[in-house]
Amino acid sequence: MTVFKPGNVALISGGAGGIGRAIADLCLSKGMNVAIIDHNIEATKAFVASSKEKYPSATIDGYREDTSNPRAWSLLKKDFIKRFGKIDFLVLNAAINAKSDWKDGTAFAKTMNVNFLGYINGISTFFDEIAASTAESPKAVVLTGSKQGITNPPGNPAYNASKAAVKSIAENLHFDLRDNATTHVHLLVPGWTHTGMTSLLHGTEKPAGAWAAEQVAEYLVEKMEKDEFYVICPDGEVDEETDKKRMAWGVGDVIERRPPLSRWRDDWKEKAAAEINGA
Repeated sequence: MTVFKPGNVALISGGAGGIGRAIADLCLSKGMNVAIIDHNIEATKAFVASSKEKYPSATIDGYREDTSNPRAWSLLKKDFIKRFGKIDFLVLNAAINAKSDWKDGTAFAKTMNVNFLGYINGISTFFDEIAASTAESPKAVVLTGSKQGITNPPGNPAYNASKAAVKSIAENLHFDLRDNATTHVHLLVPGWTHTGMTSLLHGTEKPAGAWAAEQVAEYLVEKMEKDEFYVICPDGEVDEETDKKRMAWGVGDVIERRPPLSRWRDDWKEKAAAEINGA
């Protein structure tokens, strides 16, 4: 199965930078037509302009929309279908990482609106089109999650909760479309990736241990071609085996009736580290 065919159409939220832009660039390199959605109007215009220069035969467009607004999606769809005629590949990737505070629910609401409801809106708006796939014209949906939505490290509960919710809806969407062998759903879980969001913490130069966004996009395609639902990306510091052990430890809190988030508690972290790191 592949949606990466010349003439196919991709719609990518959060597509003006980072992983979203890397996926958009990859789609264009394979002869696809691409539209992006992003809140940053200048970055969106820059993407469209540079992409049209590089791929003059492709149809390329950009939308500045609030993905948490269902009406915005409805209006976007009308224009999108009129311009592109169809959709083959829907990538729901837009996200924010507002620092959450237990005394202020604003950050929680804002984060869930973008990181969770924005994905729900995208799925519901294009569900009929994505579900109407055939063996000759397969469709794919990718939802960008986070390892924080699986291992749930302390420090930013709003972001963690939003990404845990993305994992949940991706799993349910995959299950509900299980009888349609030509519509494929994937949960993309990047590792440490150098993007505009992470550069606010680590600076504009890519840290040695981080992957570039282009590496994530290429890894996604590799796993999509194998029809793998969980696309858990490694990075320069964390390999696949370590990821598995970290996830298993988190689930173990429930099974073993340990305190939640035991991996970060003083009375448990040495044992957790020994089991995860094989010490």
